[in-house]
Amino acid sequence: MAFDLIRDSMGPAIGIWLTGLLVFVLAAATLEGLVQSFVRRQSYDWRAYGASLADAVGRRAVDALGLSIAAPVLAWAHAHRVDTISLSTPAAFALLFVGQEFCYYWYHRAAHRVRWFWATHAVHHSPNELTLAAALRLGWTGKLTGTALFFAPLVWLGFPPLAVVATLAANLLYQFWLHAPWMPRLGPLEWVLNTPAHHKVHHASNPEYLDRNYGGVLIVFDRMFGTFAQERGDVQLRYGLTTPLLTHNPLRIAFHEWANLGRDLWRAKGWRAKISALFGPPGALS
Repeated sequence: MAFDLIRDSMGPAIGIWLTGLLVFVLAAATLEGLVQSFVRRQSYDWRAYGASLADAVGRRAVDALGLSIAAPVLAWAHAHRVDTISLSTPAAFALLFVGQEFCYYWYHRAAHRVRWFWATHAVHHSPNELTLAAALRLGWTGKLTGTALFFAPLVWLGFPPLAVVATLAANLLYQFWLHAPWMPRLGPLEWVLNTPAHHKVHHASNPEYLDRNYGGVLIVFDRMFGTFAQERGDVQLRYGLTTPLLTHNPLRIAFHEWANLGRDLWRAKGWRAKISALFGPPGALS
């Protein structure tokens, strides 16, 4: 299996490096809360901070089970790849980066517009404040819903699976700092890069801002496909879900949208309605 090779190739040095990154991320999220509470003397939801940490711990526990419905498809794509692309030139790295960004854009768009994927992704949008700690809240069921399938074309084209995984990991690491709404705008870079200014619009639940700014590192695909939006001076950002989730219970946070999905499937009459409940947009049956 291709992804067994990925796992086996991640030796002690990689593990130490990843642990160091995790410590840095946790330290930065904690420092933000301390500064907000004791320097700026402003409110900070420490219970939400704790819930986000619990979500991260729970996700690692679920990942340790090794369950993934996408792994066999990715392994098949690697075994039947149309070519073998060597990452020996800057052009090859650039192509992998842009390809991964393109795939990430469509994954992220589907995560908002397809209920099956939204059931996991809703966890990330559940905090009612946008903070660095909120970036850690990603849900527990991503590998069980097949989100990695969106990146299978890169493996099928011939990019090394480990390189695809590493590029996606770098994408997600970049997005950590995007959850700091206090960051200033970045001038001309705002045209090309996803920035905190763009990402706080993505996290807003106002009707004017819903389903916008899906990009990872880049914002260019949102501009190309009509999903880009800037913050408006006349509409104050409101974070969280359209129906705010007020609990700090990690289990309820992880499974609340799955419970809603199960309820709608039970109530749906006929197979068309059930398919709509499962794969239609969130709120289609509300």
